[in-house]
Amino acid sequence: MKKYIAEFIGTCVLVTLGCGTAMLVGCDAASGGGYILTAFAFGLVIVAMAYSIGNISGCHINPAVSFAMLINKSITPKEFVGYCISQCLGAFAGSLLLAAIFIFGGVEDKTGGFGSNGLAGVGGNPVAGLLVEVVLTFVFLMAILGVTSSKAKHGSFAGIVIGFTLVLVHILGIGLTGTSVNPARSIGPAIMAALTGNPDPIMSVWVFILGPLAGAALAAVVYQALEKD
Repeated sequence: MKKYIAEFIGTCVLVTLGCGTAMLVGCDAASGGGYILTAFAFGLVIVAMAYSIGNISGCHINPAVSFAMLINKSITPKEFVGYCISQCLGAFAGSLLLAAIFIFGGVEDKTGGFGSNGLAGVGGNPVAGLLVEVVLTFVFLMAILGVTSSKAKHGSFAGIVIGFTLVLVHILGIGLTGTSVNPARSIGPAIMAALTGNPDPIMSVWVFILGPLAGAALAAVVYQALEKD
C-alpha cells in the first residue's frame, strides 16, 4: 500500500507543479519564457520525486512507465493496476488543488484548461498527435530503461538523467501537443477542465492515453532486444 500512496503523492505533485506552472506563465512558444519554465517544472518535479519516493515505489508517477515495467516483468499485473489507479487519482487530486488555487484565488489560467493536453499544435489531427506522443514517450522511456538497468553505471544520478530527459521532450512537445507522455497527467486536467465548462480536452484525451502507452511498449521491446546478450 505504501508504494501506491507514494505514487499518488508523486503524481499529485507532478500535476500541481507542472500543470500549475503552465497555467500561471502560459506555454506560448512565441514568447519562449513560459514555454521553457513549464518544461523545467515538469522535469524538476521528476528529479525531486525520484529522490523522495523513488526508494518506495520506483517513482513511476506515470502509467506509461508502469506499462513498460510490466512488459519488462519488473512489476506484476496486479501492481500495474494499483499503480495506474493511484497515479490517476493523484493527477485528479493535483487538478483539484489547482482549481482551488486558480478559481477561488481569482488567478488567470493562461492555458484555458488546467494545463491539459490538446491537438491545436498539430492542426487538430489526432494521427499527428499520436505520432508525436509515441515518439516523445519512446525517447523518455528509453532513457528511463537505460538508466535504471542493472547494467547501468549512473548510480545516484538516475533521477537527474530522467528529469532532464523529460525537460528535453517537453521542449519539442509543448508546442505540438502540450507534451503528455503520461496518461494520468492528461486525464486529471482534462476531467477538471470538463467539470469547469471546457469539454475540449476530454474529447481528445484518448490520444494522450494511447500514444504514451504505445510509445512505452515500443521502448520496452526495443530496449529488451538491445540489452539482450
